Amino acid sequence: MLESLLVLGTVVAIALIGLVTVAMTPPLMVELGLWGLAVGLFIGIPTGWWYHVVLYRTLAARMALPRRWWRRPVELHPLLAPAEYQIVRPWFVAGALGFFLCLAGGVAAISGLLVLRFYP
Repeated sequence: MLESLLVLGTVVAIALIGLVTVAMTPPLMVELGLWGLAVGLFIGIPTGWWYHVVLYRTLAARMALPRRWWRRPVELHPLLAPAEYQIVRPWFVAGALGFFLCLAGGVAAISGLLVLRFYP
């Protein structure tokens, strides 16, 4: 069942990408991509930073954190109690959303610029 959903999602994504490339002009693609990148940075930087602060405060109160824990903070999630995880999770999800918007916006802007550069 999961594999079928993955295949269906991939086919839908490819179809949507094809539709967007026909319906959207390259300059519009660049502009929307840059706006997506800006919104992603606006959301992702503060929420990602606050996620690290909340995770540190939550775990440092009862244990010594490993050196350079901030490089792989997700590995510390199993150490959180369910109530603690509920406090950390919204900031984690918001930071991940900002990161995704940055990636999607950057890819859209770069794609639009490449189309403008190589297909005048």
